[in-house]
Order: sequence, then structure tokens, then C-alpha cells
Amino acid sequence: MKFKIPFLILLLLSTFANAQETMSVKGSKGYPATQNYTFICEKYAFSGETNVQVAKTEKGGILKLSIATANAEARISGGVYVDLANGDVIACVDKNIKETVDGKTTSYYYFTPAEVLKLKKSDIQGIRFIVTGTSKSFGNQTGYFTAVNKIDYFSTAYDKSKKTFDTAIAISAL
Repeated sequence: MKFKIPFLILLLLSTFANAQETMSVKGSKGYPATQNYTFICEKYAFSGETNVQVAKTEKGGILKLSIATANAEARISGGVYVDLANGDVIACVDKNIKETVDGKTTSYYYFTPAEVLKLKKSDIQGIRFIVTGTSKSFGNQTGYFTAVNKIDYFSTAYDKSKKTFDTAIAISAL
């Protein structure tokens, strides 16, 4: 019995240590990444959610943005602005690295080492992006959107729990 408890604790710790996510860009090698955050995008009527993930690379970092679309013509394109909680803004240039799989369009943007340092010091508050494509009745919604770092759509004034994701802590841990 004395041997089982330390062994169980060791097993649990090793499971949590190996639970880190990875991200690969179009079949490249995997990079250590944060969890896949679901940011609220209220103006995007098709799903209202944007999936956000950040990975660390040898040359800085990668931002992965994904949204659900009605057809494969819609894309996240153009520059992206990452708004930080401390007021800083990181402008990401479109490198035209995109993919569409299972009804979701995904775009990848790269961070410099200096930008990754900013991400480690302050949480992501929002991400501004553009959805392009053909706009049809009952089809995709196109235009300018902002994904906000919010855990839930609704909460009460009496709810004192944290309502945003701790992105800076997760990026620092990479």
C-alpha cells in the first residue's frame, strides 16, 4: 500500500507534464502550443466563435485562427491585429498560409521574438480579422470581425470568477 500512493502520484504528474498541445502548419513539424481557446465573436453570426491557438517556434511564434464557414469560398485573409490587455497592438501580416478542413477555415500568422515577449507579459484581449469570400443569402458572412477573449457569452453581476483566458501565462509556459 505504501508503494501504490507515490506511484499513483508520479503517474498523474507525468500525465499532466505530457499533456501539452502541439500545432503543425500544413504538415510541418509540430511546435509546442497553448490550448485551443474559443474566443467570442458576437458579430460573426454563422457561429459566434473563433478558435485561437499560439505556438512557440525557433524564430518566434505562430498564431492560428479558425472559424466555421458555410462553404469553402470564405477565408480569413488580410492583416490581423492582436490587441493586448495592456493597450499594445501587434500587427500580423498575411503570409497566405491557409487551409479549409471539415467546414472550418484556418489562417496562420507569424510573430517575431519581440512580439512573443509582449504576448508573455500581457493577455490577449481581442483579435481583429477579415473574412473574405462571396456573400450569398444563407451563406457566409463577410467583413471585419473582432474575436474577444471571453469565456462565456453571459454572466451575472454576482459572478466573481475570472471571465477571460490567461493567455500570457500559457504562452510563458511554452
